[in-house]
Amino acid sequence: MLRPRSRYLLMPALLLACSPQGQPRADASAQTSADASANTEADVADTYGGDTSEGSVDELGPMKAIAPPGEHPFSVLDMLEVDRVSSPALSPDGARVAYVVRETDMEANRGRTSLWLAPLDGGEARILDRHPKGASQPQWSPDGEHLYFVSSRAGTSQVFRVEVDAEHRAGQVEQITALPVPVSNLALSPDGELLAVSAELFPDCPDLACTATRLAEAEAEAATGVVYDRMFVRHWDTWKDHRRSQLLVVAAEPGTTSATIVSRGLDADVPSKPFGGAEDYVFTPDSSGLVFAARDAGGGPGEPWSTNFDLFWAPVDGGSAPKKLTTNPAWDAHPRFSPDGKQLAWVAMARPGYEADRFVLTSAAWAGQGLGGEPRALTEGWDRSIGGFEYAADGQRVFAAVGDLGRKPLFEIALDSGAATALVDQGTIGGFSVGAKQLVFVAHDLSQPAELSSVPVAVAGGEPRRLTHHNDELMARVKLGEAEQFKFEGHGGDTVYGWLVRPVDFDPAKTYPLAFLIHGGPQGSFGDKFHHRWNPQAYAGAGYAVVMIDFHGSTGYGQAFTDSIAGDWGGKPLEDLQTGLAHVLEAQPWIDGDRVCALGASYGGFMINWIAGNWPERFRCLVNHDGIFDQRMMYYATEELWFPEWEHGGPEYDHPAAYARHNPADHVSRWQTPMLVVHGSLDYRVPLEQGLATFTALQRRGVESRLLHFPDENHWVLSPANSKLWHDEVLRWLDAHLRA
Repeated sequence: MLRPRSRYLLMPALLLACSPQGQPRADASAQTSADASANTEADVADTYGGDTSEGSVDELGPMKAIAPPGEHPFSVLDMLEVDRVSSPALSPDGARVAYVVRETDMEANRGRTSLWLAPLDGGEARILDRHPKGASQPQWSPDGEHLYFVSSRAGTSQVFRVEVDAEHRAGQVEQITALPVPVSNLALSPDGELLAVSAELFPDCPDLACTATRLAEAEAEAATGVVYDRMFVRHWDTWKDHRRSQLLVVAAEPGTTSATIVSRGLDADVPSKPFGGAEDYVFTPDSSGLVFAARDAGGGPGEPWSTNFDLFWAPVDGGSAPKKLTTNPAWDAHPRFSPDGKQLAWVAMARPGYEADRFVLTSAAWAGQGLGGEPRALTEGWDRSIGGFEYAADGQRVFAAVGDLGRKPLFEIALDSGAATALVDQGTIGGFSVGAKQLVFVAHDLSQPAELSSVPVAVAGGEPRRLTHHNDELMARVKLGEAEQFKFEGHGGDTVYGWLVRPVDFDPAKTYPLAFLIHGGPQGSFGDKFHHRWNPQAYAGAGYAVVMIDFHGSTGYGQAFTDSIAGDWGGKPLEDLQTGLAHVLEAQPWIDGDRVCALGASYGGFMINWIAGNWPERFRCLVNHDGIFDQRMMYYATEELWFPEWEHGGPEYDHPAAYARHNPADHVSRWQTPMLVVHGSLDYRVPLEQGLATFTALQRRGVESRLLHFPDENHWVLSPANSKLWHDEVLRWLDAHLRA
């Protein structure tokens, strides 16, 4: 059975791999964009595998169906079947929006990305470009006649563009960059003449060809050892080879073979690693320079314990070294210019070394090549953290998607007062693009995968209107569990929020087992979102009730609530989980309190290990994904040291008691609950040995246990086949212990 695509029109376009010809936005008053969730776990996971498989356009037909036909309860097969909509880019005239759709190809075990176009007048969405090597990061030219994007169809990741006429028809695809190294993270200059991209380069190489040559020579070497004199040695899921991500400027002309390295001279990655993107930089209004965020290590070893990102300015011609603009010792990020070019705005944290501090919207006058006055905090009085934001066309407001009480609404923020008003107050807002009259955004929630909608920006209170319907047919066949938010009195009398998802085909006369999901971070949230890894509907569809609690330390409830977990990983959060579970069982007597399994990943996995020794008789089973076993060894084996040093008060050798205070390894003697342990070999955040130690402790104590090891996964399980295996094993474990 082929997957239905009858609603959408396949546009006549040249989709073949191209040779070189011969081989925010252009108008800030008309369009700006933000991928407000671009660096979240869910969005990074969505991009698994890229599109590097061989093939021609003719070989890339419709994806084969993954989910079963007919009406059925939601399962991992539906989660894999869902088309993932992202990266909206409004055209300069505000009449149409380009975006990316990611499909799952189970046969190839990867995602496939394509470019789509939707008119804002209510017409049907159309495919612009669908190639085996994919397409991403759409950006419009100032005249709206071309759409630039990144694709690997020429062998490596390069920039292309496609003509789009007034009737929304695609024309010739041209290769713009033909550089000797892959590039990504595309931004277009306001005048449309230049592109900014990033590339992995050796800092001492004078040009891009030098890096390509050195990599080829290394590949030919028989010896494989790499020598390190400082950290990072490895980061997230990659061993370092001494290259840096550097910011390049290239001409926006077909067949461009050279680039200017504008971040040269900094001991930094631009954009930041591992999750930074084009939101880390922006062209100046006159297209003569770039402002970007970077953490300059200055040749020293301190990068792994620093969150000191500053803003820099550099000329596009590389004629002078980057100039530092900010002096804040904490994190500065996401620079954006006002529509009139007179102000530079960004977000800034206040406390060095704390990655979960509150981002405050900040601005200063712009003087052409630097700040023209002292920075001014604009949202200091609003106790929420602002990530991605974009200016409104009038320059008097910005828009931002901000975590708030278990959701991530879209807010309008007045720059004169800092007052925030919700434009869209339900679900989770992902990427968005701002035009003069309309704002187009990605939205999803616990019952609906991501789709595009639009909302007027002239006045608050306009009703959102759906623009895309990629998943309507699938979701019409799927039976979901009903979701509702609840709250209770947690530690210290604070109000704590959570979510309950009822099992599919819920019957209040029956009793149901419970899957108790614990989020990671720990500064995170299990909110009203359609998650592509920890989706509660996968458990509801299997007949389980699902409870998720945003314990002390979670985000979206004020900075003091987030801060409260520092030094108390096993204290207040455990109390909230205990109190929250008791609250739910009392309020929902149809949940069988004797048939409960707790599941968690990362910090949630730490909590599973902590529960095993400090709440050992409560659960029938546990599931620990990439969780911490030994806090002491974790400090010396992880990579981003600023995180444990903030959470536990400093380095382990200076504060051993703090690391021992909530160390699961010290409570193994009380472990008795059956546990499924899951870990990936490419996880360098919580290294594999933490999972192996957990399994060893369980086995040696004679506790029923099972280990699921992924040799090719990092901190997350990303490949479609492995995602299916993960869910199959987890549900098998729950069924074995909760169905009896």
